[in-house]
Amino acid sequence: MMEIVSNPTFVLFAVLALGMALGRISVGGVSLGSSGVLFVALLAGHLGLRVPEGVTGIGTALFVYCVGLGVGNRFFASLRSRGSRLVLLALPVVGMSWLLCRVGCSLLGIDPAVGAGIFAGACTSTPGLAAAMEALQSSGGNTAGLNIGYGVAYPMGVVGVVLFVQLLPRLLHRSLDGAPEVSGEDPEQIITGLVRVCHPQLMGRGVVEFMESGAMGCRITRVLREGRLVPVTAEDVLTPQTELLLVGTREQMRRDVTLLGEADAEPLPRSADERAEVILLEPELSNRTLRALDTPGHDGVIVSRITRLGHTFIPTADTELIRNDVLTVVGEPEAIARFRQRCRHRSSAIGMADILSLTAGVALGIWVGSISLGGGPNSEGFSLGMAGGPLVVSLVLGHFGHVGPIAGYMPRASRMLLLELALMLFLAGAGVSGGASLVETLRAQGLPMLLLGALTTLAPLPVGYWVARRWLGLSLSEALGGICGSMTSTPALGAITAKTEHQSPVIAYATAYPAALILMTLLAKLFVSIT
Repeated sequence: MMEIVSNPTFVLFAVLALGMALGRISVGGVSLGSSGVLFVALLAGHLGLRVPEGVTGIGTALFVYCVGLGVGNRFFASLRSRGSRLVLLALPVVGMSWLLCRVGCSLLGIDPAVGAGIFAGACTSTPGLAAAMEALQSSGGNTAGLNIGYGVAYPMGVVGVVLFVQLLPRLLHRSLDGAPEVSGEDPEQIITGLVRVCHPQLMGRGVVEFMESGAMGCRITRVLREGRLVPVTAEDVLTPQTELLLVGTREQMRRDVTLLGEADAEPLPRSADERAEVILLEPELSNRTLRALDTPGHDGVIVSRITRLGHTFIPTADTELIRNDVLTVVGEPEAIARFRQRCRHRSSAIGMADILSLTAGVALGIWVGSISLGGGPNSEGFSLGMAGGPLVVSLVLGHFGHVGPIAGYMPRASRMLLLELALMLFLAGAGVSGGASLVETLRAQGLPMLLLGALTTLAPLPVGYWVARRWLGLSLSEALGGICGSMTSTPALGAITAKTEHQSPVIAYATAYPAALILMTLLAKLFVSIT
């Protein structure tokens, strides 16, 4: 038995398994989730067990990279939209947490390394913990207290925010369901609609020819023939009372219905065999427009949508296809089969993660993080480090879609699995290294740590609510969602969404979260850099 527990690889996976089992235990609807790994790892470190070296660094880089890919496509856009107010909400919430924790460490005599862990734990920010750890390691400091501080404050960070967002509406006698939505219908939502052609000037024109002329924004995929919606062919022409099925955004649909005639009743049922997703793997078809490929005439199919780097849009005749595009096509089953062969379609390739882009992107992020900025002859300078570098690179990749051959997209299922595993690896490595001095640190600073953790978690919440409501003019649901995002608290968001059908808390959370994440990462690094 002693031989197996001395095997670092065995210890690593045992810590992960026991930690996840602990994280699934729910008390009052609240559970630790992946962070249960940290508490098991602290115990393992206290018992003198070890995990493979390098696990913490690998987990850090992969975790922040996956986080950046997930939020990069909306982070920069949120700075230019109405959501900029939600980005601003993160500043007082995170800033006040940092200031209270920093002042509290000075007044209570708590080691700044422990304080940085308390700050990251109170804000439930694993990237913040990783950044502080890297700053300590680069300066030769001891990271044990950092991990213990995080472990002490994290449960308060989870429970405190959850209780706040649940109790505040009751204290105010306000219902979240009565809060207004952020906006009405999304004009960019892709929908289908049946349209009857009425305008005489359109009669006699080919359906495909008119669609490809540039006059329309929607795609015409089916025509009503003998009471059944069938795929459009290159031979179909517009005749009086022709009924067409259109696919497009709400905005495009409103415009094209007016252009063609009038909206008809709800679309009739259509065969699932006449619609399929095809991934483009044939190099000769890549970088060519739909007009040049002539899929209606050559293959007998209409490309109605394209999914590229996780984003689905309605193409035009001049849309250029690229390799790995997922094309939604409508046509007879035989025509779809021919088109699949032409594209060299493989079902297994849809949703497959690009390992080359993943590894190259992480490597680029680590390199960017190693670049020293503002250094002089007698100073080391500032660098983004193992946490900041991959985060910045992934945000840029997520925003632009790709940089050269490196794609800024990973299928959600793959990204969430890798993110969860990376988080667990980081927590296992950090917890084991901190567990060795767990008892000594708690004996010396136990009660002050608990008090400071509670203050750092709870005090910014009412301040954030006041700023959101009075200064930024947000609704109740937006304010609570923004506070969850500013504290990076997914469990608290879950508590809100369980009480309302509105999407405004989710939108607010998604907008505030990236700004808070970056701010926490930078401030955690600054926490241990100030002497």
